Amino acid sequence: MDSVLHLIGIARKAGRLEIGEEPVGAAARARQARLILVAADAAENSARRAAHFAEAGKTCVLRLPYPKSVLGGMVGRASCAMLALTDVGLASALAGKLAGADPEQYGAAAAELAVRAEKTLQRQKEQRRHEKNLQTGKKKPWAAPPKEAPHPPGRAEEHRRRAGAQAARPGTPPSKAEAPAPKPKRSLPRGVVTVKKKTP
Repeated sequence: MDSVLHLIGIARKAGRLEIGEEPVGAAARARQARLILVAADAAENSARRAAHFAEAGKTCVLRLPYPKSVLGGMVGRASCAMLALTDVGLASALAGKLAGADPEQYGAAAAELAVRAEKTLQRQKEQRRHEKNLQTGKKKPWAAPPKEAPHPPGRAEEHRRRAGAQAARPGTPPSKAEAPAPKPKRSLPRGVVTVKKKTP
């Protein structure tokens, strides 16, 4: 079996293949389509729609060297004009197989998909590493807080001297620390107060 058709079969079994015009369009609008494939004998309208889908989803579109009947046989239908791969790894592998047979027609798309696949793989590795760190509870190593530098000797004495000099200046309001404390209020006796009058 042809290796390209074999990869299409793998994508179908893995659930990474959209079959038909409407599912391909929906996948492209959702930015899930990684590569759109068009049969060799597909109508020009289908090829134009595939190009619009690829533009909307910012992906590649390739015309395969296989007719609709062959593609349909791979996906369990009588005929199929349009497919979309939703896995970037499979899309890159398929484009690489096509570029091996015809580098002039498929080489640029294969190179672009290889770069995208490499970036996606790197992101997946970083994500797995992050999830593993969260599961194992890996944190930054504990470090003691920095010690505060001690005050230079004589600092408190200098502060007291300045406060005294400020209080000695005429017309300077006393600071809150130097203000005299308010006198406590005298509490009056509670209850009924009776006044006795002196009798003559």
